[in-house]
Amino acid sequence: MTAQGEAQIVFTTDKRELQGIGVTVVVTLYNYEAYIKNALNSVFSQSYPNIELVIVDDASRDGSLDTARWWLEQNSARFSRAILLTHLKNSGVARARNSAFANATNEHVFVLDADNELKPEAIAKLLSACISAGTQAAYSRIEKFGEETGILGGVWKPSALARGNYIDAMALIRKSAWKTAGGYDGTISVQGWEDYDLWCKFVELGFKGEFVPEILCRYRVHRTSMLRSETNLKIDKLKLEMRQRHPWLKLRPPVWKKAYYWLRYFLVAGVLRRIR
Repeated sequence: MTAQGEAQIVFTTDKRELQGIGVTVVVTLYNYEAYIKNALNSVFSQSYPNIELVIVDDASRDGSLDTARWWLEQNSARFSRAILLTHLKNSGVARARNSAFANATNEHVFVLDADNELKPEAIAKLLSACISAGTQAAYSRIEKFGEETGILGGVWKPSALARGNYIDAMALIRKSAWKTAGGYDGTISVQGWEDYDLWCKFVELGFKGEFVPEILCRYRVHRTSMLRSETNLKIDKLKLEMRQRHPWLKLRPPVWKKAYYWLRYFLVAGVLRRIR
């Protein structure tokens, strides 16, 4: 393997010129051997022809790396370029995505986690929306599947983002905007809101995202998904940290603060009744 930054190259192909504007799909992978082939198959099946594929394995402990390498050996000819990198030690999703962006050779980059999937028209429609609107990102409605069902997404609106994140990491992002924003921040104490932090930095930079009101992406909900395994368990800590990073956010206070406010209310009300 050849070292390249903090990641090492496991598999790569030469860049080929294909028709249309080049788009890079970056896939971050950690212990998702059971799902990675489905994610990669959904990239393979895109109607848009000029796609570069960058996969970053974040030191998986299962067979994820071998599965990804095997899949690329069978299917890499479909892409303008394909590259698989691995971190020697687990560094977290933010650094894995930053490694993937750093190795992307196109301006338009789509972010895909290894347990999620794309509809066949996703890249074509998001690229068209991003270019037509002249925005720094484009994203769509997202269908939840697996252990939960539902629909995610909504129009880009800073005032709405101030109250909470409704825009998933699955989005087409201009690499120049990612770079200007400083990339994903790997210093957030709890994994899960790196994408929200990036959107907040976009707002602060005056960047915008174009919403495509069509289901183009699929978000898998399962026991080991980050939303369930880590983010939801430490939500109060995340809210406090995000408000410190971005003071304009209006996230609801942690549960203990709400309990404190109610306790103080009842105590004051009881004192007033006694005075009367």
